[in-house]
Amino acid sequence: MRTVTKDNITQAFLDYCSDDTEPRVRFVLEKLVSHLHDFVRETNLTHAEWRKGLELLEKTGDMTDPERNEFVLMSDVLGLSSLVDMVNSPDEGTPSSVLGPFHILGAPDLPVGGDMKQDNDGAAVIVKGHVRNPDGEPIKGAEIEIWQTADNGLYSNQDNQQTEYNLRGHIMVGDDGLYQFSTIRPAPYTVPGDGPVGELLRATGRHPWRPSHLHFIITAPGYRSLVTEVFPSDDEYLDEDAVFGVREQLVMEYVEQNDVTAIPDGMEIAERLQAPFFTVDFDFVLAEEA
Repeated sequence: MRTVTKDNITQAFLDYCSDDTEPRVRFVLEKLVSHLHDFVRETNLTHAEWRKGLELLEKTGDMTDPERNEFVLMSDVLGLSSLVDMVNSPDEGTPSSVLGPFHILGAPDLPVGGDMKQDNDGAAVIVKGHVRNPDGEPIKGAEIEIWQTADNGLYSNQDNQQTEYNLRGHIMVGDDGLYQFSTIRPAPYTVPGDGPVGELLRATGRHPWRPSHLHFIITAPGYRSLVTEVFPSDDEYLDEDAVFGVREQLVMEYVEQNDVTAIPDGMEIAERLQAPFFTVDFDFVLAEEA
């Protein structure tokens, strides 16, 4: 240790790891520290800048609670979440996309054809499609968790005017792999700017807007779980997503319907729904578990 310098401190750390360190832990930690040390050397990082980075992490921890994860949001706006998604998305399945900081467990069960719109303001939408395997066959018994913003651009756990699980649901599909539900068209929204993520966006001259989207988590035995989101083709922020979540394969079409005969069979909202409304048809493909 008495001969450590700025040029050999990285190797000193690597040598400091004992031989019984778990191989994957050792590999990931070695790469992390090597890149961090290179970052400091390449930027000639000052003490003030180093302290500023630590303060940013401290503020991120202070902002994080069970209702909002600022660390996830920071990962999102840095493009890290999307990069992890891309690295781990199999070619034969629907691409994954960011989980986001506002997912909560325990969404209520929703039958196929169930209504999430309830008394929410906003344009009515019927979303349907199938969950399939890479061969195009339906995956029976797949489970789908759905969540979205209200018409004001806020999730239920951001807005005390909404009920706890507003615009959230859990569907189990049947043997045909069909899912369908009614809801509202979610609004584009800004990621929260009152914390360190907002500070970072302002420092880099970036806007905080995300395009409208629906969140999905889809699981089935024998298949890789899919965490993703789906975006409308006509959204003005489609190519400017603040968290880099958009993928070409995750773009859907809202089709305006002016005739109630376009309502699919088995919809709870059928007797209450009036034209015009929108329909979306989007299939998900789950890759087989390795």
